[in-house]
Amino acid sequence: MRVLVALAAVVALLVAVSVGIDVLGWRWLFGVIVPYSAGLLFLVGIVARVLDWASSPVPFRVPTTCGQQRSLDWIPPARLDNPSTTLGVAGRMALEVLAFRSLFRNIRSEVRDGRLAHGSNKWLWLGGLAFHWSLLFVLLRHLRFATEPVPRFVLGVTRVDGFLQVGLPVVNASTALFVAALAFLFLRRVTSPQLRYISLPSDYFSLFLLLAVGASGIFLRHFAKVDVPAAKALVLGLMSLSPRPPAALGSAFYAHLFLVSVLLAYLPFSKLAHMAGIFLSPTRNLANDSRARRHVNPWNHPVSVHTYEEYEDEFRERMREAGLPLEKE
Repeated sequence: MRVLVALAAVVALLVAVSVGIDVLGWRWLFGVIVPYSAGLLFLVGIVARVLDWASSPVPFRVPTTCGQQRSLDWIPPARLDNPSTTLGVAGRMALEVLAFRSLFRNIRSEVRDGRLAHGSNKWLWLGGLAFHWSLLFVLLRHLRFATEPVPRFVLGVTRVDGFLQVGLPVVNASTALFVAALAFLFLRRVTSPQLRYISLPSDYFSLFLLLAVGASGIFLRHFAKVDVPAAKALVLGLMSLSPRPPAALGSAFYAHLFLVSVLLAYLPFSKLAHMAGIFLSPTRNLANDSRARRHVNPWNHPVSVHTYEEYEDEFRERMREAGLPLEKE
């Protein structure tokens, strides 16, 4: 039922844009108003979430430790898994963002023959890595629609992405990886009883929405034969705040643009916002130097205490009569 609800929501979006363009002719709504609204909602939402995360108090050092902490000189520390310097934290964050190091070391737990067994889950790491890197390549390739002239690095990315030279237009490797990785993540979620139990309709909605974006893009490139100059003119008009939706673009293009806009607007309020949250996670962005310096909670209020010396001075005679040891006679 959760899968069907999420799928129905994505289908409803496609039906809405199809009726809006083909029947009602709302090109300004889906070509101008919706993209601008989605962009504004994305900026406001992501900034609000980042500010909320940044304002959360982190009084102590709470990094996740996966190796030996720096202590004595003759004990080799784990400089990346348990960094004690800013440089080590930068290296750890780079490996986390670019190579998903913690996911690579993810541990899978399951019961085998009545016993709890642990093992690695490298397929999840590979699927997540393929999805994120292919998405990055797709975004870089699409910069050719928003820039004039097109930067050289975008042309270089396009050439590298189409190295297979399959078909005409060329089938890009990032497109195939993008769809394959999403299919793997979806099948993993529905075939695992544990994941299926904890999955919400929003989890499936994100997967279906991303799949719909990828499928509509493939349809535009290889089947619908979209008018590329008209599409670029619309995107450049949006970027320059002088939009003019051309009549040459059909409902297929507006469906792709609408799905991208929905994804952009939905991102700050979903789990997809981890793309920004990873940089603000205190378990990753803090150096573990608790042995080198003392960290005092700045939010602690001054509290009057009764020291042991004061306690002993107050009850010395009674403690002596009871035979209790005294530090000071």
